[in-house]
Amino acid sequence: MLDIQIKRGQAGQAKGAARGGPPAVAAVTLGIFTVMTAELLPVGLLTPAAADLAVSEGTAALMVTVPGLVAALAAPLVTVRAAGADRRALLVALLLLAAAANLVSALAGHLAVVLAARVLLGVAIGGFWALAGGLAPRLVPAGAVGRATAVIFGGVSAASVLGVPAGTFLTERAGWRWAFAATGMLALLAAAALRALLPRLPGTGAGEGASEGTGTGAPLLALPRRNRRVRAGLLLTLALVTGHFLAYSFVRPLLTDRSGISGSLLGALLLGYGVAGVAGNFLAGARAARSPGRTLAVIAAALGTVLLAGFLLGDSAIAGAGLLLLWGLAYGGVSVALQSWFMAAAPDDVETATGLNVSVFCLAIALGALLGGLLVDAYSLGAVLLAGAALALAAFPVAVLSGRNDHS
Repeated sequence: MLDIQIKRGQAGQAKGAARGGPPAVAAVTLGIFTVMTAELLPVGLLTPAAADLAVSEGTAALMVTVPGLVAALAAPLVTVRAAGADRRALLVALLLLAAAANLVSALAGHLAVVLAARVLLGVAIGGFWALAGGLAPRLVPAGAVGRATAVIFGGVSAASVLGVPAGTFLTERAGWRWAFAATGMLALLAAAALRALLPRLPGTGAGEGASEGTGTGAPLLALPRRNRRVRAGLLLTLALVTGHFLAYSFVRPLLTDRSGISGSLLGALLLGYGVAGVAGNFLAGARAARSPGRTLAVIAAALGTVLLAGFLLGDSAIAGAGLLLLWGLAYGGVSVALQSWFMAAAPDDVETATGLNVSVFCLAIALGALLGGLLVDAYSLGAVLLAGAALALAAFPVAVLSGRNDHS
């Protein structure tokens, strides 16, 4: 079982008293949900924002690409530079930075201003996710660490499946600027919750364990060099997340321009996508704890099949709506399954493995949006579905071959 596999990795952290409990875990989850919603928010408002800012939809997709690239760099750098700092103060500061970035985006009159604000957001995303991902052992007793970690990382899934649809719903009724403003206010609320519910969490100090090349102080690149399953997990993250965001960054124009869905039905369908994604998260979560490789293989096959079907059949409203719900169900389990993979692959070095996954995950979001924008501008909307399907299906054999020792 996964809980048994990671106990060795928790041993070094057990001396830090469990404090905060479920309320602190909930506050951290709200924070991760907030920063990830902020990162993905442009997905649901791409068309009206592009029109208002007088740029193409492909160019407007830079609003997703820029923070993703910055977050990929910030995740390892913030972790290293802030080794001795109090985690609560850092996390609150990063949420305040996210709040400011979103409020500036809401008021911006030019895409350049929005992108500058999104650079700051990228720092907040990468730093918050990397620091928060390893906090569970310091917040709850050892026996509850696996469950608390799953809850915290559930905030990542919830952002994709609930945050973006909520932003789209608000955009339809009040405009895209209000969606940014509301996300900024949510970041302020999350910062207040963390300040109230999270205990002081002093840093562990820089470089502990580094001399031996083990533990959380190990150089980031040493772990994938010596651990084949970590390398495979990074490939899975890159393929699945890039493939998804190649298409999902353009879900709104895909639904409106290809499937002929618009108005209130668009918001309702994206909300349905969110509900399906939550269901997929819970369905995958239980299975991933026992068999992450097989779970990721099923997810890769399902996601690739749905995107390919969208390319072939998504030019009607009925097919587009049905495939969107299946898309949410398939992708909903990606984050929790990947986290389970890395916890099983590196039970003695979970924090380092998680940091690497965060960096590649954010890079894949940016890469997917960037490549999708290039494909849309050069070819057509259908091209992003075909390319996304190819990447997702390419992840299938990696999961099958690398996940054979799930139970070892």
